Amino acid sequence: MLIFAKISNKLSSHTGQIRRVHQSLGQINTNEGQQRNFGQPTPLTHPHLVSKGHVLPNISADELANRREKLSQLVIDAMKKKHSDIKSHMIVIPSASKSYMSEKIPYIFRQNTDFLYLSGCQEPDTCLVINVNPEKSRHHSTLFMRERDQHSEVWDGPRTDPSEAVHVFGVDEARPVWDFSNYLQKQAKERPTSLWYDLTLTPNETVSSAIRDYTKNTKGKVWDSPKSLIHKIRLIKSKAEIDLMQTSCDIASAAITKCMNSSQPGINEHHLLATVDYESRIRGAEFLAYPPVIAGGNRATIIHYVNNNQLIKDGELVLMDAGCEYHGYSSDITRTWPVNGKFSKEQRALYEVVLSVQVAIIKMLANRVSLDKMFEEMCLLLGKGLQEIGLTPRTTSLQNTIKDAYEFCPHHVSHYLGMDVHDTALVNRNIGVQPGMIITVEPGIYVNHLMKVPKEYQGIGIRIEDDVLITDGEPIVLSSKCPKSIAEIEAIVTNARK
Repeated sequence: MLIFAKISNKLSSHTGQIRRVHQSLGQINTNEGQQRNFGQPTPLTHPHLVSKGHVLPNISADELANRREKLSQLVIDAMKKKHSDIKSHMIVIPSASKSYMSEKIPYIFRQNTDFLYLSGCQEPDTCLVINVNPEKSRHHSTLFMRERDQHSEVWDGPRTDPSEAVHVFGVDEARPVWDFSNYLQKQAKERPTSLWYDLTLTPNETVSSAIRDYTKNTKGKVWDSPKSLIHKIRLIKSKAEIDLMQTSCDIASAAITKCMNSSQPGINEHHLLATVDYESRIRGAEFLAYPPVIAGGNRATIIHYVNNNQLIKDGELVLMDAGCEYHGYSSDITRTWPVNGKFSKEQRALYEVVLSVQVAIIKMLANRVSLDKMFEEMCLLLGKGLQEIGLTPRTTSLQNTIKDAYEFCPHHVSHYLGMDVHDTALVNRNIGVQPGMIITVEPGIYVNHLMKVPKEYQGIGIRIEDDVLITDGEPIVLSSKCPKSIAEIEAIVTNARK
């Protein structure tokens, strides 16, 4: 992580140049002198969400500019090692495009998170270009936007015109998206330039065809995808991001607790799905972060069970894996509870094993272990716990202990968390955790009906998952407001039935 320290030092010299007059963000009027809406909330239109000087809730224009500067420096450093003769670099990050479930009926739009992280723009069919020249004092950012279109806006809502985008997003320049191809060709003719673009993306035909023409008709070459570099930056969360993540976890914790409180034998899994969705939204979340798992009984042994359409019988456990997205940041929490408010002897025994393993692994994080090391420790601790309650043989080798545990928990114990649920996927799980990272800790035990264990244990699936912030000291459990002790859970479910 020394590279981040170097970047921070270099950034400090640019501070005065990066800062702009962001106080005017969103303060644009129509030609008639009347304030109007834009393609997303602004300080003018949504002062309850976006503060003055900010582009997104809690995210300032200065923070976005600093992110772009960090990426620019990483590209410079990478090119020095490969092609030191090339001094100019161009990073192209497209937005997402709308997807349709049927003709003219769109799915809910979710922005490409790399694009959102660097631009703050929530509109589809746009593109960010960051020009980097080490000989100049800083990067130059250009947003390519859709122009205003009265007919389209009647159907799809307002847009932010290129003429307004500099003020709304704090970029250096904005152009119509149709000019993107001409812009690429002009840049290529002016100087030798390395192009950084993820060829696996298929955002929209305007961007894709322009990139194809650029690489075909000029000497321009795609040197690499910037995605891994962006993920390195996204891995370490800022204070503003941590605050958003904490709120996301608080909302999801309250929603899941409400589901516990609503439980009773015979309830439909779909009822609990509706409850967690509703309780998240009324607390400020835009939507759930992913299709939740709400599984009763043996269905909880299916890791990604998302049908959520069965009745939960008396005596069964409910496993709920759910989280919400709050202004672009996701939570990911799992809790397991008895639908009737009382753990059976076997359910309690398995639950105590999982909980003790999770607590032990969270304590390990103060030692800066890697996610892979956490997984190894989970298998060892789970294996020993299963031996103690008699589900696996006591007299076995360490290797077999770990192997047996993996049969009962066939998934990793952790992943990075942030704007995406499985965040920064290109960052390896074998690096030690560092302050500013947010990760999940989610051991589980899944005993399906086919396993050769006593019948009383069959059909039990248990997972306990929390979201954890790595700090300079002890780790902080952001989802700590979601009850997980047996006594707390039984009290919440039982009291609801009185």
